[in-house]
Amino acid sequence: MSTERIAEIRRDTNETKIRVKVNLDGSGRASLATGIGFFDHMLDQIARHGLIDLEIEAQGDLHIDGHHTVEDVGITLGQAVAAAVGDKKGITRYGHSYVPLDEALSRVVVDFSGRPGLAMDVKFTSGMIGGFDTQLAYEFFQGFVNHAGVSLHIDNLKGHNAHHQCETIFKAFGRAIRMALTPDPRSAGVVPSTKGSL
Repeated sequence: MSTERIAEIRRDTNETKIRVKVNLDGSGRASLATGIGFFDHMLDQIARHGLIDLEIEAQGDLHIDGHHTVEDVGITLGQAVAAAVGDKKGITRYGHSYVPLDEALSRVVVDFSGRPGLAMDVKFTSGMIGGFDTQLAYEFFQGFVNHAGVSLHIDNLKGHNAHHQCETIFKAFGRAIRMALTPDPRSAGVVPSTKGSL
């Protein structure tokens, strides 16, 4: 793939103002400012383990809670990834990863199918991790899936510490995305689908 896979998206609503820039062929550098420390830590996992250069600036109504900010970052990141991927010619398309962290283990599988779908089975052992409501992990991935046009399966297979559970999910997501978006030299210039489009 000779063209740069870079995109920048801005999304402004009455609830949030968000800017996301991605370079899918980066080195894992991240500049993150969402106002939610643990969420920034998780986004950093996506960049580092996905080898995606990622810039995210978010101003949201955190005086209410983190819901709008986290969900809208997922939406905007999904839009940016979709724009950067383009017509999907030559990508591997599917990606998967198992990631452990001490007692926790998670599996993430992704398909850049063009059809949004999320199946997430995670039973967090705590409702909050720092200032991050664990319910919002689902909202983040749902926003991403809907706007990136991917099928995404997330399973936390084991874990007792909610921080570890969440971190394994985001790390595995980064690794799965990296695998799916890696160019396949045997399929250069070809859309990986019998339909001819994704």
